[in-house]
Amino acid sequence: MCGRYVSTRGPEDLARLFGVTDWSPEEALAPNWNVAPTHDVWAVLERPPRDGDEAGPARRVLRPLRWGLVPSWAKDAGIGARMINARVETVHEKPAYRRAFAKRRCLLPADGFYEWQQTEDERTGKPRKQPYYIHPADGQVMALAGLYESWRDPEVEHDDDPAAWLTTCTIITTEATDAAGRVHPRMPLALAPDRYDDWLDPGHQDPGRLRALLTRPADGRLTARPVSTAVNNVRNNGPRLLDEATGQA
Repeated sequence: MCGRYVSTRGPEDLARLFGVTDWSPEEALAPNWNVAPTHDVWAVLERPPRDGDEAGPARRVLRPLRWGLVPSWAKDAGIGARMINARVETVHEKPAYRRAFAKRRCLLPADGFYEWQQTEDERTGKPRKQPYYIHPADGQVMALAGLYESWRDPEVEHDDDPAAWLTTCTIITTEATDAAGRVHPRMPLALAPDRYDDWLDPGHQDPGRLRALLTRPADGRLTARPVSTAVNNVRNNGPRLLDEATGQA
């Protein structure tokens, strides 16, 4: 699974990297070294032109979404905390994800992600979980394949009230490879740049073609290092979370 990740790049940098044409400076997110479920995260997605011309080119948008997908049919938003990941093997057929898979796909930029490995405490002999930070060895951005949905809050009376709508996302996961596979059997699925356009294009709705885009993670060697168990607490943040742990974390 992917339950924590790192996202520290600013919107200007992300707009350049992903060819974004539309983002609002008012929608700012601080760098986050401990992104957790229900946090707001940067997402890249494509939307129809503002003038409503469906035949026109889509706008590539950078905007914050809440991590933890809430399906449009959900009775309340609480379900999102349990829907942070969608397995690539079944994402096209699960009721919670299949509509978003066909029509509402996004990329979630990340510096890297955390996974935990079961190990034994050298002093007590008791089992413990050691966190690892896993990231591209070359420092390039990871474009995590994601889905998004908009949910209408029934407690809010008017549709034009911004509080009436909650837009959320989930991360697609796959079998772990490279350094990630030595730590945990699953990992987020990152797409290579040559697949960004096809993945984001809302006009591509054939499940078979879309699944073909997810047959392999992005090329590039991943590296992993043990880090402090301070990352276990979502209230902890800052670049020191990425420091390599020495001895017992």
